[in-house]
Amino acid sequence: MNTAAPAYDVAIVGLGAMGVATLYQLARRGVRAIGFDSFTPPHGFGSSHGETRITRQAIGEGAGYVPLVLRSHQIWDELEAATGTRLITRCGFLAIAAADARAEMHGKTGFVETTIAAARLHGIVHELPTAAEAARRFPQFALRGDETCYYEPGGGYVHPEACIAAQLQEAQRLGAALQLDTRVQAVVRDGVGVRIETSVGDFHAAHAVVAAGAWAGDFVGAALRLNFAIYRQVLHWLPVTAPGLFAPDAAPVFIWSYGADSEDQLYGFPPLPGATSMKCAAEYYRSTIDPDSDWRDISADEAATFYTRHVAGRINGVGAVAARSQACIYTVTPDGDFVIDDLDSAPVTLVSACSGHGFKHSAAIGEAVAQQLTGSSSLLSAGLFAAKRFASV
Repeated sequence: MNTAAPAYDVAIVGLGAMGVATLYQLARRGVRAIGFDSFTPPHGFGSSHGETRITRQAIGEGAGYVPLVLRSHQIWDELEAATGTRLITRCGFLAIAAADARAEMHGKTGFVETTIAAARLHGIVHELPTAAEAARRFPQFALRGDETCYYEPGGGYVHPEACIAAQLQEAQRLGAALQLDTRVQAVVRDGVGVRIETSVGDFHAAHAVVAAGAWAGDFVGAALRLNFAIYRQVLHWLPVTAPGLFAPDAAPVFIWSYGADSEDQLYGFPPLPGATSMKCAAEYYRSTIDPDSDWRDISADEAATFYTRHVAGRINGVGAVAARSQACIYTVTPDGDFVIDDLDSAPVTLVSACSGHGFKHSAAIGEAVAQQLTGSSSLLSAGLFAAKRFASV
């Protein structure tokens, strides 16, 4: 048993959205922290890549998320000022739900209705255009006329790779240590703290934060691991054939639930400045994968099927043949909510899974976890994302 004082106060396992935010916020507080990642972030091997992530202030997954996203927006603005890097773009957010829509959004039904209720509860500026009004204002969307629409001018997107790079840069500047291209094999109780067993040797810390995304199950008990399902998702960039429909200030990010099947949904982004294609995707939850399998390859048929099923007849002004495609992975709980909780077996805090909607909240969650670890109050109310809500745990 190790009886020496640990070299670090906190070790962070995984430097994706949640891990890097936690590392940065700990470094801001003068905590001796070290971050581990199997690759060199930002990278395309997990869940925190793809150029853009939707951010919205009224959260259709539940009003309890709203304080987190509002605080995250403030942190992105602060980081932009500190680093001179563009991290958030507020181009507006449009949610659309057809009258017969049945798709769940991150485990929740009634996404647009819950979004509207959250906006009203929190005083978030929004509009409720009719389908006809939305179609006139945003002619890139071929609406049928029976849709419920919600528009939020303060929504938009964050740039995940830039956000991760900026927080890594600031964390290092503030004294955090990094151990990259290093696979963490185990986190075990060891004397007065934990031993981080890695591919390059052992490290010791008083506490560990496991934010390993799709690999979080490697560090928890079998009962909790059963509640983490890993799904492959694919992003497609479609060429813009009518640039006027996607001019700056003319195209919001959007989430569109359009049919009776659970997978009848689509989301997307306007082209980035200077780009000639727009990113869009659907979400699929019928087949799980192993995160260590070869899930990154995408066939031309897969991209063509996506266009035919989801885009054709719904989005005007884009071509049918994807300019490129990219895969990522989601780690999803049965209820679509996060898990942020202390594990019983060791001084370890689990910050995963984020169920496909975590990046917009990540800056505030990193701050909240850092606050809890340093004895301060935080936006994470007791039990909000407790693992014990799963009967099997």
